[in-house]
Amino acid sequence: MLDFCIYLFYRAGLLLLTALPLRALFVLGDGAGFCAWLILGKYRRLARRNVSIAFRNEKSPRELRRLVRRHFQRLGANLLCGVKLAVMPLEKMETRVETENFDVVHRQLRAGRPVVLILSHLGNWELFAQILPRLIGYVRDSTIYQKLRNRFIDEHVRRLRGRAGVEMFDRKDGFQEAIELLRGGGAIGILSDQHAGDHGLWVPFFGRLASTSPLPALLAKRTGAAVIGMALYTSGTARWRMVVTEPLPTADQSVEALTAKANEIVAQQIRRAPEDW
Repeated sequence: MLDFCIYLFYRAGLLLLTALPLRALFVLGDGAGFCAWLILGKYRRLARRNVSIAFRNEKSPRELRRLVRRHFQRLGANLLCGVKLAVMPLEKMETRVETENFDVVHRQLRAGRPVVLILSHLGNWELFAQILPRLIGYVRDSTIYQKLRNRFIDEHVRRLRGRAGVEMFDRKDGFQEAIELLRGGGAIGILSDQHAGDHGLWVPFFGRLASTSPLPALLAKRTGAAVIGMALYTSGTARWRMVVTEPLPTADQSVEALTAKANEIVAQQIRRAPEDW
């Protein structure tokens, strides 16, 4: 009963937000993020610690403080815009996103080679589920999904994420379906900038060892897939840019070596626009 009540509040909030224009939501979210930066001292300090670790030798204390503030603002703007983008007509949503170097993905898929995409929580990363099926609809496109605790919200989020055609595999069900999809020439996107705990490999990330999921490397080794980095950056008010890297060399690479290279890709993505992370 409590879960359903929370779900009703969630849907009411979505209804109010989606009534606003996208640009207005971006500005509103930017302002809300600034307020959160002022008020939430605990999270401000946590963000400052994280960026200090990543950029301790590259940015001054003043630059780090400004970076944390901009992070809160970008997070707020992208969060509110994500709500609207999830229900916008796909044709209109697509006009808000530019691509850079996407031919790299097309070349691999059209040659019959599957693709593992290294994604990160940058910018409006929820857009991946909406935009990728529009760009590579000639193959099966998928992602690994972790269920939300509230089953009503979970069902709604899954429906929104899947409306463009992306397939979602629950990580609790194992990865055999993902392997079969890749062996059939498809593509799968994996968010790779998450702490993997006891199940991860300890490989370098911004000069420190970090527990990182070996899943992208394992899938590539099992299926012969190309490993390609992809990130979504905020390029303007309610506008985004999807940037693709060249495929990683995978021949004769161990799972650990590939996982370390995937972390290098994520670090490069973050350095390009740290306020989006």
